[in-house]
Amino acid sequence: MIEAVKTTLAAAVNGLMALRETSGGWAGQLSSSALSTATAVRALASVDPNAHGQLISNGRKWLVDHVNEDGAWGDTPQSQSNLPTTLLVWSALEVEPSDVIARAESWLTDRIGSLQPKQIAASLADIYGADRTFAAPILTMCAIGGRLGDEPEAWDLVPPLPFELATLPHKSFSFLGMPVVSYALPALIAIGQVRHFHRPSRNPAVRLVRHLARHRTLKKLRAIQPMGGGYLEAAPITSFVAMSLASAGLNDHPVTTSCVDFLTSTVRPDGSWPIDTNLSTWVTTLSVNALCIGAPLGDEETRTITDWLMDQHYTAVHPYTHAAPGGWAWSPLSGAVPDADDTAGAMIALHNLSPEAPEVVKAAAAGAKWLVDLQNRDGGIPTFCRGWGKLPFDHSCPDITAHALGAWGVWRRSFDRQLTAKIKRASARAVEYLAGQQRDNGSWRPLWFGNEESPDQANPTYGTARVLSGLSQTDVEIPSDMIARAIEWLTTAQNDDGGWGGDKSVESSIEETALAVDALLCSGSGADAVRNGAAWLVEHTEQGTRLPPAPIGLYFAKLWYYEELYPRIFTVSALNRFLAKCAVIPENQ
Repeated sequence: MIEAVKTTLAAAVNGLMALRETSGGWAGQLSSSALSTATAVRALASVDPNAHGQLISNGRKWLVDHVNEDGAWGDTPQSQSNLPTTLLVWSALEVEPSDVIARAESWLTDRIGSLQPKQIAASLADIYGADRTFAAPILTMCAIGGRLGDEPEAWDLVPPLPFELATLPHKSFSFLGMPVVSYALPALIAIGQVRHFHRPSRNPAVRLVRHLARHRTLKKLRAIQPMGGGYLEAAPITSFVAMSLASAGLNDHPVTTSCVDFLTSTVRPDGSWPIDTNLSTWVTTLSVNALCIGAPLGDEETRTITDWLMDQHYTAVHPYTHAAPGGWAWSPLSGAVPDADDTAGAMIALHNLSPEAPEVVKAAAAGAKWLVDLQNRDGGIPTFCRGWGKLPFDHSCPDITAHALGAWGVWRRSFDRQLTAKIKRASARAVEYLAGQQRDNGSWRPLWFGNEESPDQANPTYGTARVLSGLSQTDVEIPSDMIARAIEWLTTAQNDDGGWGGDKSVESSIEETALAVDALLCSGSGADAVRNGAAWLVEHTEQGTRLPPAPIGLYFAKLWYYEELYPRIFTVSALNRFLAKCAVIPENQ
């Protein structure tokens, strides 16, 4: 078996290295998205259908070609049909082809009871609750696409977002209990404005305030627009902004034209759009950390990737989210914003690459402090911002907390005494948080990953694996039963075929199997489970030559995606660690 693992690993490593960009890192390849494609098509049709006729036609053809057998659409070509994406595609296709529209309307009727506008709005409220971050944009597109009835009554169903609050200082957002999170400020402004344009408030004072705020908030919308024109580097939010401004008569506004420039530059040759331009920083740090388990990278590769990651370190306040200096974003592109997961990943990668370089140690110290300052009162680490706790992306979450714990752990002997003491206290609080978040069965649930086949579409395999890996890198005291319970859950979640899915009795995938094997190796337990999992990877990747991705990733607003590099990276990490520890894993002859 060892020789088969070596063969599989060599093929996976060679394939991964072949995909590295000459600039330094890996760009990856995100799945095409029906949701992104639908919103981009609607935006281009709203701004100038004649100028963008070919892109609109190509996008609609891609949507028609990728409808599911049930007549609806999921977020990726492999995903189950869901209501938000199907509503958006329905609003993008308009009336042709009629048979596709008829099947989509039949699916929607079966799902929500009727196509009455009020029923559509109520169904979205059931999904998103008080979070208007995505419900308001979907309803806006439905209104623009004529799916909510005649104007101006159609706009009554679109929440009247208080875009005038965007004129206030950023620090006041959490105090005021804004109905959208900070990274959705462009949608707040654009959708608030188009709602005001079509259906102004009946309150004369509110109407006047919003009228007076239009120019100032448009100016702010332009000021926070990234150089490439794409907010968050994401087609959906950029499209929502463009279609909203166009519907409000601002087709030629600089924000609108920059949004269109972004959309026309990021469309794929097949006519589709991904959810984001790329996750380049994320997949690069994952790749480095997987490869370096086996052996250090070459001098040239180490230097190039180190420089590439250092260039992405934010050393000033972020102009969009006002995040403090010290973090890393998921991509070097201007629309990405600093977050805890990518900061932790970059810190670990830099430790694997150049742990003694003074400038790297300085950057890692800034990243460590940034994570400490982000820590919530409950001891957990949120994704973007500290303290709100009202919406999912502001909550502490186990997978990111464990990642931060691992980043602090690998650097713990490299910083001054004051920062080291802060890290030790923060790490102890993080472990307490993880102990409190461990479910009765011993698992943890992640925030940014899921599995459509699992109960509640959660992915405790990913969450538990990531927490175990993070705990293995810290030197703070861990409750005696916490790791044992996690290992027990992970080993009992293994399928009879030797692989893992997102939960017990869920079909095995390469990503989830590799993550489970890796985590068990980090914890030093489960020899039989590890050996069977490694054998599953050898067989199901055809010895590293075939690594199809699964849609386990969750983007903003729970949008599913897959990343072509995930199965390859996770397999390299698991099998590298397997071979490194194979001396303590007896092989049955």
